[in-house]
Amino acid sequence: MAARRVGAGRSGLILDSFTRRVAQYGYDGTNFSDIAAELGISKGTIVHHYGTKDRLLASLHESYMRRRLAEAYLILNRLSSPSEQLAGLLFSFMLYHEHDRDATVAFQREISRLADQEAMSEGLRLRGEYLELVRGVLRKGMESGQFRQGDPKIQSLLVMGSAQWAWTWFDPAGPHTADEVGSSLVDMVLGGLLVRPGAVSGLADPDGAVLKVVRSCFSDAASPDERPETA
Repeated sequence: MAARRVGAGRSGLILDSFTRRVAQYGYDGTNFSDIAAELGISKGTIVHHYGTKDRLLASLHESYMRRRLAEAYLILNRLSSPSEQLAGLLFSFMLYHEHDRDATVAFQREISRLADQEAMSEGLRLRGEYLELVRGVLRKGMESGQFRQGDPKIQSLLVMGSAQWAWTWFDPAGPHTADEVGSSLVDMVLGGLLVRPGAVSGLADPDGAVLKVVRSCFSDAASPDERPETA
């Protein structure tokens, strides 16, 4: 699958190539020589733009999380209740594999490298911001009486942990679509959280309003003219 453009100009082309290669071969199987040959540039040009391979991975991390945050803020702004918001975020976890496949696989397969390194500090901050959005929705759901009481920190880590492994088994061209898998994820998570679980069928409906909103958010967040509200 072709990579979604993550930048403009030569630095963006370098990051695109790096992202595709990490998705396909992993970080260890990706090198500057192959990127340079693909793009018809020198290895020195890559070093000029990024310095080191770790810095390229950090740039992948940061650009990926900025896109995910832009989408998440739009989802939270456009869906009103905590149950709808959480359903929207859960759907988005699987739609990333359709919407931004190479970057999602590259990010998820190298997640263990994205910690405890100074070069990764901004990406870690952005990932923490995203995780706090999920926890905020969980807390609001409990405070409003929609969700059963629990520990938002543990719940968020369980949900995000399961999503991080999707690259190992989910194939957008396989027998199940991202919509179908997202629907199962919504059904499983919200079915356990909702005080009135009968509402889950509407939230998990792959033809329902929540998924339509999520898709519109993905489209709008990809537009350079769209700026999500963060208040």
